[in-house]
Amino acid sequence: MAQISPERIAAILRRQEEVQAQMARPDLPPEQFVQLSKDYAELEPVVKAAGDVESLRNEQAELEAMLADPEMKAMAQEELETLRSRLPQAEHALAIALLPKDAADVRSAMLEIRAGTGGDEAALFAGDLFRMYQRYAETQGWRVELISANASEAGGYKEVIASVTGTGVFAKLKFESGVHRVQRVPVTESGGRIHTSAATVAVLPEAEEVDVQINEATDLRIDVYRSSGAGGQHVNTTDSAVRITHLPTGLVVTQQDEKSQHKNKAKALKVLRTRLYEAERERTQAEHAGARKAMVGSGDRSERIRTYNFPQGRVTDHRINLTLHRLPEILEGPGLEEVISALIAEDEAARLAQLDMAA
Repeated sequence: MAQISPERIAAILRRQEEVQAQMARPDLPPEQFVQLSKDYAELEPVVKAAGDVESLRNEQAELEAMLADPEMKAMAQEELETLRSRLPQAEHALAIALLPKDAADVRSAMLEIRAGTGGDEAALFAGDLFRMYQRYAETQGWRVELISANASEAGGYKEVIASVTGTGVFAKLKFESGVHRVQRVPVTESGGRIHTSAATVAVLPEAEEVDVQINEATDLRIDVYRSSGAGGQHVNTTDSAVRITHLPTGLVVTQQDEKSQHKNKAKALKVLRTRLYEAERERTQAEHAGARKAMVGSGDRSERIRTYNFPQGRVTDHRINLTLHRLPEILEGPGLEEVISALIAEDEAARLAQLDMAA
């Protein structure tokens, strides 16, 4: 790993002082203050990591100077041994903090899960995955709001879309996009044979209104109609369901879960903005394909990323060859943290290696 120079560390610390000074200006417009506050928040972990490295390097220099003193030499050598194991860790933490950030990492996310091959069993598995993410979100202090759900008669979901709100949601969940596969004996299987089913997960950074400019008068066709429910389910007697077509791209979003047409329209617009924002992100990332290859997987929803094997009680993430024999804890939610942390660490290591090669 290329060492970060003292000059670079000094520049980081100066930048924080500059931002602080600008924020203290009495004539600062509110919108500039908001932006500077974001800049300061992003700088804080970098400044802390830089400060730790600077402090340890200064301590190392002092201890090395003490080696010339016969009375202090033994103590200095002992402390130097401890410090020499701490300094590389601090430098690694600083290198991680300095990695280019995905601007979407701090955002909330739209979570979409769809049953794939496997019929009713795939829908049940889609339901298991949704509950796993709900429970994981609870451990992170995030809020999950159901946007729409197409339930399966046997249980689970043919499709479920939810908004996951909180700080850094996308950073943690973005590597979940792809095909998740389950191997287990279905409840309906009398012969005890293991079946393989699949569900597709998509995690998209949520868009804000300023990210995607939509002219409702010219860009959208909005149709309202009477929502339909499954047998025995209450069916609205008013035209509350909404179908929005984005004319420039042909994207279509439908929403009928709410009884209010206004609420259905708001949810549909939220989904539409997020999908348009993701399409633009994908276009930009395609232009920087080299950087994209450094990531753990491509986020391609057709890529098989993980297998949940019930008979053996194991979960395998195929991208990083990680196998954990903790399937129940992972599906319960809290155990997912170990998988997500490993994926993030692998992504950081790959990007660090790429920077070292470019250096």
